[in-house]
Amino acid sequence: MRHAIWLPAYLLLLSVLFVSIVRAEDSGEETEQSIAEERMNLYMTYETPSVPWHTLAAIDRYERNIQRVRNDLEEIEGPVAFRFEEEFWAGAPNPEHGESDPAAIEFFEGGGMDGNGDGKADPEDPEDILFTLANTIGINGGDAQDRRLALYEFFGSEEAVRQIMTIDELFRSFGTIELDTHVFPLPKTHHYTYRSTWGARRGWGGRRMHEGTDLFASYGVPVRSVTYGVIEMKGWNEFGGWRVGIRDAHNVYHYYAHLSGFEKGIEEGQVVEPGTVVGYVGSSGYGKEGTSGKFPPHLHYGMYKFDGRSEWAFDPYPSLNRWEQEEKKK
Repeated sequence: MRHAIWLPAYLLLLSVLFVSIVRAEDSGEETEQSIAEERMNLYMTYETPSVPWHTLAAIDRYERNIQRVRNDLEEIEGPVAFRFEEEFWAGAPNPEHGESDPAAIEFFEGGGMDGNGDGKADPEDPEDILFTLANTIGINGGDAQDRRLALYEFFGSEEAVRQIMTIDELFRSFGTIELDTHVFPLPKTHHYTYRSTWGARRGWGGRRMHEGTDLFASYGVPVRSVTYGVIEMKGWNEFGGWRVGIRDAHNVYHYYAHLSGFEKGIEEGQVVEPGTVVGYVGSSGYGKEGTSGKFPPHLHYGMYKFDGRSEWAFDPYPSLNRWEQEEKKK
């Protein structure tokens, strides 16, 4: 009897808990969606003929990307992650840190500007930041080369400029900043096997560690882009054989190696989306161009992150496992 009395109450408690979890998840999704919409509205509002919204968005995304992987940088979670250096904003001789008085900033030859007309040039205000950014980057002119030059003068790094221009191209091509969809690199209709091979020893060409995951499949199985990205590299490498490298909007380089060949029409500089076939499983590599068959056919898949200073490899297995499970649910 005691169990019979408590059972309905227990089931009711479970129901309430389940509903609360679902509502919390929905609320989280709505919050992310609202932030993305807020960001897009800000980028569109403060674009100029010289600096379109996708360039502002690319600079902001680049900053957000490196903040998330650098211990020496503050991770800013607001609608705009980009921040100007204090000396640039307020002017180098200005003794007042965080200066927001436009007259004082102008007197000390600072770059900070009032974007929303509230009488302040606030270095923490997203509107003032984007207005100032658009005017700074657009100072040389309006074409892509002018923007590239301005970015180099501002960031002082060709690699940073290349990353930003890649993100810019992706946002422009797809008309959105929401490019987070991923797929598994091999179609689920084909047989394949894989396990975590990160850090395993490799001997050909000298002792080295394995920077990726090997996915074993038959010759000719299609290899797909896992992400929205720009093809940064296509060709031969004595270690990886025929390989393709794709850069996404999160400063991540996706490396596909040991291919038997490339999909027709795939070229460097091409924009791709999740599921775009870029090549086919093979066993190329470990020798001069054209070498093949020194190991069983498989796809070597690697992931590399640029943090604003250097690029480093990280284990792709957790991502692969997650993308595989997501596809199996479809």
